[in-house]
Amino acid sequence: MKPIVVIPARGGSKGIPGKNIKNLGGRPLIEYTINAARELFNDDEIILSTDSLEIKNYAEKLGLKVPFIRPASLATDSAGTYDVLIQALEYAEGTGYYPEVLILLQPTSPFRLSKHLREAMEIYKGQEDIDMVVSVTETKANPYFLLFEENKLGFLQHSKKGDFIRRQDCPKVWEYNGAIYIINISSLKRTKISEFQKIVKYEMDEVSSHDLDTPLDWLVANAILKERGEKANPKDDF
Repeated sequence: MKPIVVIPARGGSKGIPGKNIKNLGGRPLIEYTINAARELFNDDEIILSTDSLEIKNYAEKLGLKVPFIRPASLATDSAGTYDVLIQALEYAEGTGYYPEVLILLQPTSPFRLSKHLREAMEIYKGQEDIDMVVSVTETKANPYFLLFEENKLGFLQHSKKGDFIRRQDCPKVWEYNGAIYIINISSLKRTKISEFQKIVKYEMDEVSSHDLDTPLDWLVANAILKERGEKANPKDDF
């Protein structure tokens, strides 16, 4: 099974400005994902897709070659991940390398480790006729119990109907945590990820699933590092 790993690292970010090269625990955020990928895959199987020369230069200081700069049209707030993946795939195929599976690793998951990648890959290897294996965590916002929508009269009602007295009695519900997407290349060429039907979950714990999107997320990440006895960055304020 021939893999290609894609790490999409855009230079701009509204929630946490410059987050991909912002120091977390003494090293830029992007380094966590690069290190996790390199523990399982060869450098020539990894494509860091970025529009930022600063991110490119930092990755290459780590020894990871960045083969191209992403065009501005694929670096806007409205640009979709699908087009970024297709560009990376076309680049790989243009070099004569034809991968069978694409591993998407977003750099906003610093606590996703190589062991998680290995475990998710093992799930995929056991059923390669699927569209994707995706990392998830059990959601606390259960639609049977805690999520509500307004009806036509403006009154709140449960998002999903069910006669449950306790949250623990509700069916388990998972949410994508953004850490790992293992994608069948054949499926990717046929349709967009949002239209995949045959998706299998890889469940991760809450801490490993922590995703950085807001300043609060960043503060929580520093607290996790501090609790683990690792170096946090007390100067990170917003």
